[in-house]
Amino acid sequence: MQKIVTFLWFDAQAEEAANFYVSIFKNSKLGKITRYGEAGPGPKGSAMGVTFQLEGQEFFALNGGPHFKFTPAISLFVNCDSQEEVDELWSKLSAGGREDRCGWLNDKYGLSWQIIPKVLGELLGSPDPQVAKRAMQAMLQMSKIDIQKLKDAAGVRSASSSA
Repeated sequence: MQKIVTFLWFDAQAEEAANFYVSIFKNSKLGKITRYGEAGPGPKGSAMGVTFQLEGQEFFALNGGPHFKFTPAISLFVNCDSQEEVDELWSKLSAGGREDRCGWLNDKYGLSWQIIPKVLGELLGSPDPQVAKRAMQAMLQMSKIDIQKLKDAAGVRSASSSA
């Protein structure tokens, strides 16, 4: 097990959410499921905790009850290589959830995600401050990030993802 593991608190959907996330990301798998016994506090046989991996990153999901909810103060940031990857992840993760601005969304469980193409970081970090400014202004107008619109706004003409 990796030294630092992201711990996600769910009301009662930990197993369902873990299965959902594993179905979306490549190089992902479900791990151990610990179930409540006679002592509870959850219903006997229901999932208490679920371990899973997404793209090799380990997570632990707990069915801890309704005491805590996710907030956008913590999000899962996904570096995407292409518009196709952005589109696919955006579509799957936002289904039943909520789309937000600047590449952010909440999935149907309330967990915040940032679906961000790598080229956005390249453009925002451009040594040309005008390129960075134009990319930032374009991004601020978007929900799902559109790579071509970013490049067009930034004035980048190459077909590659490099700024």
